[in-house]
Amino acid sequence: MSRSDGDSWDLTSSVGATATVVAAQRAIASRGPDPLIDDPYAEPLVRAVGGDVVATMLDGGDGPDGAAVALSRKQLAEAMAVRTRFFDGLFTRATAAGVRQAVILAAGLDTRAYRLPWPAGTVVYEIDQPAVIEFKTATLAGLGADPTAVRRTIAIDLRDDWPKALVDNGLDPSKPTAWIAEGLLIYLPPEAQDQLFDDITRLSAAGSYLATEYIPDASAFSEDRSRGVMDGFRRFGFDGELSQLVYRGQRRSLVEYLTGRGWDVSTQSLEEMYAANGFELPGDEMFAAFSDARTVSGVLTGEPSSTAP
Repeated sequence: MSRSDGDSWDLTSSVGATATVVAAQRAIASRGPDPLIDDPYAEPLVRAVGGDVVATMLDGGDGPDGAAVALSRKQLAEAMAVRTRFFDGLFTRATAAGVRQAVILAAGLDTRAYRLPWPAGTVVYEIDQPAVIEFKTATLAGLGADPTAVRRTIAIDLRDDWPKALVDNGLDPSKPTAWIAEGLLIYLPPEAQDQLFDDITRLSAAGSYLATEYIPDASAFSEDRSRGVMDGFRRFGFDGELSQLVYRGQRRSLVEYLTGRGWDVSTQSLEEMYAANGFELPGDEMFAAFSDARTVSGVLTGEPSSTAP
């Protein structure tokens, strides 16, 4: 089903289903005698969501004798390790610098509030759809999991007045904040992307941290270019169409946009990220579709530029 204004979802439909698939990837990356990441809650969370896709991803095989297949579990694990380590690292650097407020936008089944070693006094805010927040909170409570920080959930759609909800729940804009927007921007219309970072900047004091991902070429999500990606996921039973879930259209350069608002920004290509983690970027069609992908991180160092776009 294509996106529309005011649409909603749970963890088995539309954008919500992608959050479940991502959590299943984290579960796979957390397995084995030498796990690539450590997320002990990912697997029980996605099993609680249930469904054939989850079961196939977690329990199926890669083919006889390890035969090469589109999107193997090794590829799933490495891709998620690269992504998870990047966003974990943003929070680690921020808290080491003294930041004690963290915001996870579109948190989905993210468990960082439970698994990262937060310094005492850190408050972690999670924003997502009410049904998603309710499910995760109840499931983790049933597992006996306790947050490692003060966790405050904001059950609100990002299309609503989430900045007010954050402040009403204790966020102090006069103090630095660490923000992550993981796997989010492609699901926002171009103008909503701009508004998101305007709101983040408005709520951020100097010394705030930010991490996100950015794909400059929106044509990566056309049916033709994303076919390799979806073919890989279909072997696990995922029958959605990525091209129907994302918003295309001309977007501003995120690096220029943030720089013009006072952020000191750095980027890395997907190939550079893989190399930094000791992995080799697969050269198949699935990964080629996102060859322009960049990780973006920044620290707010000054006042917005008068020439900001």
